[in-house]
This record gives sequence, structure tokens and C-alpha cells, in this order.
Amino acid sequence: MSEEITHSQYLYRGKILKLRLDDVRLANKRVVVREIVEHGGAVVIVPLDEQNRVVMVRQYRSAAARELLEIPAGTLEEGEDPALCAARELKEETGYQAAQWEPLGYFYSSPGFSTEKMYLFAARQLTLAEAAPDDDEVIQVELVPLADALEKIERGEIVDAKTIVGLMRVEHHLG
Repeated sequence: MSEEITHSQYLYRGKILKLRLDDVRLANKRVVVREIVEHGGAVVIVPLDEQNRVVMVRQYRSAAARELLEIPAGTLEEGEDPALCAARELKEETGYQAAQWEPLGYFYSSPGFSTEKMYLFAARQLTLAEAAPDDDEVIQVELVPLADALEKIERGEIVDAKTIVGLMRVEHHLG
């Protein structure tokens, strides 16, 4: 199954995303419009210390209009290796560095309208250095036992999809 793009038009080109309208011809010959958010991809990190605590970040998210508890993540620079981006983002957001990295695959954040591909990593053997968040980030770092983080998902306290995917994937991987 595939769709043939017959016309494509950009409505917006921003710093981290682009909005595109595609006219596509379906297999049944109907022509429909697809709204596509182009995103260069991201990394998601589940950093675990020796006590099996997850290094998490709490920050206000404008789109959700609330503060969220999340695992560290960040946007890939054009052509950047996801593993290098993960190490950079972990240090920038939390101040931690990891000696052991394990890639755990990737997933699409919302493939119905977005091209964003998220690469998931587990990070272990952590050492604390100094955080250097971006100018537009106000981040509070929290150490949360993995079991508690999973309970927070069940109670609806963690509602960020990448965090839910990352924590559940790591739990499955460790189990």
C-alpha cells in the first residue's frame, strides 16, 4: 500500500518543524489532502542510576499548558548521529553523563500527521557533571525509582507519550 503525492506545498517553515500540505492519490484512485508536520527526529533517554532510579526532568510545556514529568529528550540536529545527540541532551538537560549506552530502537511520535522519529536509549553508569540547558528551557531534575515512575503512569501522573514508551520499554528490557 502506498500513496502517490500529486502536489505538495509548504505553509510554514520554522526552526524545529515544517508544515506541508500534500495532495495524494490513494490506491482506490481518490485524491485527498494530507497535513504533514515535518520534524527532523529526536532522541529519548532513560537514564538509570545504580539504585534503579530514573533521572527525570520536570518542566512547563506550553502546548500542554502544564508542568510535565518526563525522561530527557532532544531534537536531532541535521545529519546528527542519534547516539551523539543522546549523550549531548542528557548532559545539557540533567548534568549527567553515562558510560554505558544501549540503543532500544525507535518509534514514531504520531505517524498520522508527523514524520518525527524518536530514537530510544537506556543510559547507565551515570556520573554527575553540570547541566547546561538551552536558553528556552527551565528544568528541574528529579530522581524517581523506576517502580514509582511506572506507578505514576498507571495513576495518570505521567502523561507524556515518549516517557511512557521509554519507561515501559526499559522495564520490559530489564525484566
